[in-house]
Amino acid sequence: MRQFCKAKITNAVVNRSLARYEGSCGIDAAVLEAAGVLPFEWIVVANVTTGARFETYAIPEPAGSGAINIYGAAAHAAAVGHEVIIMSFCWLTEDEARRFGGPRLVKLGAGNRLEAHTG
Repeated sequence: MRQFCKAKITNAVVNRSLARYEGSCGIDAAVLEAAGVLPFEWIVVANVTTGARFETYAIPEPAGSGAINIYGAAAHAAAVGHEVIIMSFCWLTEDEARRFGGPRLVKLGAGNRLEAHTG
């Protein structure tokens, strides 16, 4: 089995960072759906502003809210206004990997609204 990037959300801007929380990354449900990321799925967040990376899980925020919220200890790795890339991964067999067409790509615009997506 090999691990591949299955989804990538770009141009996301953190609009809430709250350390006193159980931990996770709250993402607009419409963005999660476009990316094919399920609630509680493991994600990696790359902070474009600082270069930091951290792992957590995705939780849905209200659809259309534009929410990109960092909760728990991860809030120390991303502050309000930071640009982040959110990635999800999958494991594929050799045969699945050879047929894999690449990750779903979701580009966000102003207010973390869906601008474009593939997949």
